[in-house]
Amino acid sequence: MPAPNPQPPRRMSDLVLTKQGLRALGQRLACSIGKGGISRDKREGDGATPTGVHRIVGMLYRPDRIARPAPWAEPIGPRDLWSDDGRDLHYNSHVTAPYGFSHEHLRRADPLYDLVLVLDWNWPEAVAGKGSAIFMHQWRRPGYPTEGCIAFCRRDLFWLASRVQPGSRVIVPDLT
Repeated sequence: MPAPNPQPPRRMSDLVLTKQGLRALGQRLACSIGKGGISRDKREGDGATPTGVHRIVGMLYRPDRIARPAPWAEPIGPRDLWSDDGRDLHYNSHVTAPYGFSHEHLRRADPLYDLVLVLDWNWPEAVAGKGSAIFMHQWRRPGYPTEGCIAFCRRDLFWLASRVQPGSRVIVPDLT
């Protein structure tokens, strides 16, 4: 008897991570993943990109640097943060400064978060320690790993953002 398939059937609109990059809407986009590789058991701080079928649940952008990339994109303001503290009731969610728990600044000096696609990893019912903030964002440079996110050159990220919708699926298979 064949083993059950843990992932739903793939669709043409799915974004699929492969060893050669992200297969997206008939294109293959070079990307970087987490410095911890791909993990079936994601943990906060492990630097891994989690396996699974994720959905795009948000788009954030810097209105002082770029035009709104899609009607559903939300601006990143100077006080916008992302909680990454498992002790926080708002763990793995968008919060604003001042904030008393560990967090990541969404408004950065570098261009990495000028445009961000937010995935539903460990959201909306976050489990402490399972990892926070799996984003699709701009890379530092080709091949430079992330802390678990999926990163692209600016041109490809903007191309992708102009074509995806809330709920678009991002499939990260176990590539080992």
